[in-house]
Amino acid sequence: MTKGTTSFGKRHNKSHTTCRRCGKVSYHIQKGTCSSCGYPSKKMRQFNWGQKAKGRRTEGTGRMRYMKSMTRRFKNGFREGTQAKKQIKSSE
Repeated sequence: MTKGTTSFGKRHNKSHTTCRRCGKVSYHIQKGTCSSCGYPSKKMRQFNWGQKAKGRRTEGTGRMRYMKSMTRRFKNGFREGTQAKKQIKSSE
């Protein structure tokens, strides 16, 4: 048996399929776990030796529906329910 061309023709079984949580084709069918995010584990899979991988799925990589307005609200002291004062026109 050769290790090249003829062996590659026999590769037609899929060990990994799409993960429900991260969307990558990293969910191992027999194991029942995702090699990328660790699903179905409650905690996301992450390691300190993978700094780049951490950055790909950290805060700020998505829509940030809550966080994007945080800096502006912080600047104004998280004020809520107030009306802006009318500006008086200067007479020229």
